[in-house]
Amino acid sequence: MTGSEASPSSPQAAPSFRLAYVPGVTPSKWVRIWNERFPDIPLTLHSVTAAQAPELLREGGADAGFVRLPVDRTFFSAIPLYTETTVVVVPKDHVIAAVEEVTAEDLADEVVFHPLDDVLGWERPPGEPAFERPATTADAVELVAAGVGLLVVPQSLARLHHRKDLTYRTLVDAPQSSIALSWPEEATTDLVEDFIGVVRGRTVNSTRGRTTSQPPATTDQPKRKRPDTGAGARRQPGTGTGTGGGRRGGAKGAKGAKGARRGKPRRRS
Repeated sequence: MTGSEASPSSPQAAPSFRLAYVPGVTPSKWVRIWNERFPDIPLTLHSVTAAQAPELLREGGADAGFVRLPVDRTFFSAIPLYTETTVVVVPKDHVIAAVEEVTAEDLADEVVFHPLDDVLGWERPPGEPAFERPATTADAVELVAAGVGLLVVPQSLARLHHRKDLTYRTLVDAPQSSIALSWPEEATTDLVEDFIGVVRGRTVNSTRGRTTSQPPATTDQPKRKRPDTGAGARRQPGTGTGTGGGRRGGAKGAKGAKGARRGKPRRRS
């Protein structure tokens, strides 16, 4: 990347960090830590839909973003953070509200909406399809409140669109959606590394993941004690070197000692 093509988020161009996030993600904790750790580098937030997030990052509209997987791993780097529970949103007086969890089979006779901004990636939800697909998840929630169908979404979206007249229950055998921190691989700047450190919980004094020189391998190794070679050193059996050491030498010595005993004159009576 040449100087004229430098990203506007680079320290040379503008000391700021732009963070995108999709519905259902609450970045406030990480933003707070960033502001405490880097008070001189403002962080700006960009709320985008799950479909818009990859394109925004690809075009350089944000330095990094909390996105829903999958992403194009030939272009983006991604750090998976967590996988969400999938739930079915129902009216509070619906029969499903009386249990803690359900299966797709339990929804077989229900109308289940499939909004156009669905993030679960399935071809169609369980149950009976609605006469048309709502444009957004928010529109589908309104239809659930009207009592004309149900909606299957990640739990964070059920919370985001919470209504007093609705509740949700875990759907145990549905696809799940995962959240990741992602950014263009070729735009891994120092500020991106700083934010990765924030998300991963690194302390102020810990490394930010940048390339650093490693100490020699012997630095942390305990010093090996040199063998005692003095006159008082005790020779270990079978460890000698050269032609006179080792077991062969020991066997020869033993044979010599036996022969000496055999050659001792007998004592006359």
